[in-house]
Amino acid sequence: MTWWKDRSPEERTLLNPGYCANLLWHAARGHVSYDGSALAFEEAFLVLPLVLDRRIRENLPRDTRTSLATWLEGDTLARGRVALRAQLLAEFTKDALMFGGIHGLLSISEGKIVGVDTWRKAIRKSLRDSSEEVRETAKRAEFVGKWFAHAGAAATVLALIGVRP
Repeated sequence: MTWWKDRSPEERTLLNPGYCANLLWHAARGHVSYDGSALAFEEAFLVLPLVLDRRIRENLPRDTRTSLATWLEGDTLARGRVALRAQLLAEFTKDALMFGGIHGLLSISEGKIVGVDTWRKAIRKSLRDSSEEVRETAKRAEFVGKWFAHAGAAATVLALIGVRP
């Protein structure tokens, strides 16, 4: 594990645990809003690769009518790119989950992640004061949560993307 003070300024800014936990909160809220179920722990490791990479984020469908399988079939590079980035960003996802759990932003229990509702007002306020890109990543993270819920079981989502827990 690399200490945060020893990381590059870009890494500390773009991949800090608070920001990444915020994105996971949005994904968890999106998941539960779709079908009432919590985001699977394993699926959390796919959120950051999907929303932090601008090319991938901008190519995500606008709604859940386009299935994950259809999207991956239509964007042949996306599957490999997401799988590789999931591996590269795993440490940052772990840091974000730990940060979110410690600070009460995320509730993690029995392999499921829930975005704690009491943070809604503070998160909305922070997004109002953020850049357009930060707001877009949060919006797309919420979409990804809904999309995963629409896709079915976490094992299905991971298999489609080509990753293993």
